[in-house]
Amino acid sequence: MSHPYRLWAPEADRVEVRLGADGATGVPMAPVGGGWWQASTDPLDGRYAFAIDGRPPVPDPRSRRQPDGVHAASALVDTSTFDWTDQGWRGVPLEGAAVYELHVGTFTPQRTFDGVVEYLDHLVDLGVSVVELMPVAAFPGRHGWGYDGVCLYAVHEPYGGPVGLARLVDAAHARGLAVWLDVVYNHLGPSGNYLSQSGPYFTDRHHTPWGEALNLDGPGSDEVRAYVLDNVAMWLEDYHLDGLRLDAVHALHDERALPLLEELAELADEIGERSGIPRTLVAESDRNDPATVAPLASGGLGGQGLHGQWADDVHHALHVALTGETQGYFADFADPGALAKVLADTPFFHDGTFSTFRGRRHGRPVDPEVTPGWRFVASLQTHDQVGNRAAGDRLVHGIPLGRAALGAALLLTSPWTPMLFMGEEWGASTPWQYFTDHAEDWLAQSIREGREREFAEHGWAGEVPDPQDEGTVEASTLRWEEVGHGDHARLLDWYRTLLRLRRELPGLSTPLGQGEVLREPAGGGELITVRRGSVLVLATLGERAGATVPLSGGIVTSFGSVEDREGQLVLGADSVAVVHGEPEGAAGQEGRG
Repeated sequence: MSHPYRLWAPEADRVEVRLGADGATGVPMAPVGGGWWQASTDPLDGRYAFAIDGRPPVPDPRSRRQPDGVHAASALVDTSTFDWTDQGWRGVPLEGAAVYELHVGTFTPQRTFDGVVEYLDHLVDLGVSVVELMPVAAFPGRHGWGYDGVCLYAVHEPYGGPVGLARLVDAAHARGLAVWLDVVYNHLGPSGNYLSQSGPYFTDRHHTPWGEALNLDGPGSDEVRAYVLDNVAMWLEDYHLDGLRLDAVHALHDERALPLLEELAELADEIGERSGIPRTLVAESDRNDPATVAPLASGGLGGQGLHGQWADDVHHALHVALTGETQGYFADFADPGALAKVLADTPFFHDGTFSTFRGRRHGRPVDPEVTPGWRFVASLQTHDQVGNRAAGDRLVHGIPLGRAALGAALLLTSPWTPMLFMGEEWGASTPWQYFTDHAEDWLAQSIREGREREFAEHGWAGEVPDPQDEGTVEASTLRWEEVGHGDHARLLDWYRTLLRLRRELPGLSTPLGQGEVLREPAGGGELITVRRGSVLVLATLGERAGATVPLSGGIVTSFGSVEDREGQLVLGADSVAVVHGEPEGAAGQEGRG
């Protein structure tokens, strides 16, 4: 049986497809126009690579599988043979969703897709509706975060490869969970990146913090954009994924009249309409620009039509309020009004205001009539905000349990789409650190030195875990045996309750801009009052905080020291209550030890 092989190599003089894991059999390819080369031949054992102008063979840029790693031969995969059982799946819209971010390689000791399947029932019981996988495109070595992927069409083999991913998505759909995938198009990793050998995939006209920028607007960029668009279609159609999180779209430098992001949004919408299953694209963007998620060409904004975007300002304001940390970019969020602004009015604290960290004005106002609050994904913790700390320490490792619970209440009663980071829901004891598995000593040492330098610049002191040490990934792997015990079980029950209330209490669907947040002194700390329709969240922040508030409504749920004393709501330090109905106002505030 003959199989067609194709490669885009517009500058090549001759191309061979090398068959077999050892590449011993070479078959010449012929140019067929547009810079493409083609050959049809017996696939032998299914392994193949391309030799361009006599150079050593390299993997297929569109390889679906790399069984022996990113430096070895590719392998043929027929995704149409996957054994799907999700024919009745109708998807999960972004509006009303709750997202759970996880890293396949540290979510379970198995470090595989099948390992994730074992704990999907935990996520259903928790009350989230979307599982967001950190990148699974093939990257060097066995373990890593995945943001240095180099074979963007292949599924990381140590996780279980293409079939393993299909099994996970199918199993999630059977439980009512949507699956999103984090994808990285703004750069590729340095090890195993062979794209430049075949065509002008990169350009020196633009630069990113991570290296060469993808060529989205220069000569030859039509096929580069097709490479990205076809990749998105593959994930959404061949793997039945419900959405993609687009990494750092501000680094997708594109000066065309029709930006790539608009094309991606149109493609996802077309697939969603054709399949009857919503396909969601969520951008990570540093620009604080609501046009990212505004409808295409809406209201003169020139909206890019993506469905959602991360709102890191919400994280930063919550983090500063809960921890008191103000180093680096947290400095801007020491502003007393930051928390109230991002919990009620806008996901962007910087919406045209001056940023001391950047030394300039930053961001743009959000119009809730054009971009409702649910289009912004907000969090207390993410892989970035935990893993890019020197020791990978989680929020609960540095503050009292009650304060972490308070933070969860503020997030999960906010107008934004909430996202949790794996293990957050039970206050996991494990850190989540940065780890790699590079074979090149120079690259490993460069990463070590770069992270130490970055932490020093941000004022973080202490020893930085070695990313190459096997113990670093071991330390970052969740310990599921702790879930049902002590404070872990208490916090997990709290998260479950808040996620359930988010679905059940109409007040928590109050539109953006119609809530109210008040911060005022209370004992040796402060009282935070959040009004969302008929729902109030009352929280005392600080180890010496305490408050007594006349109560006319009923306590729905609480964490910490909370009592209803004959119509008086009494809160101790670092405590929080969700009240349905309106208290008569803060009064008689008193300190608590």
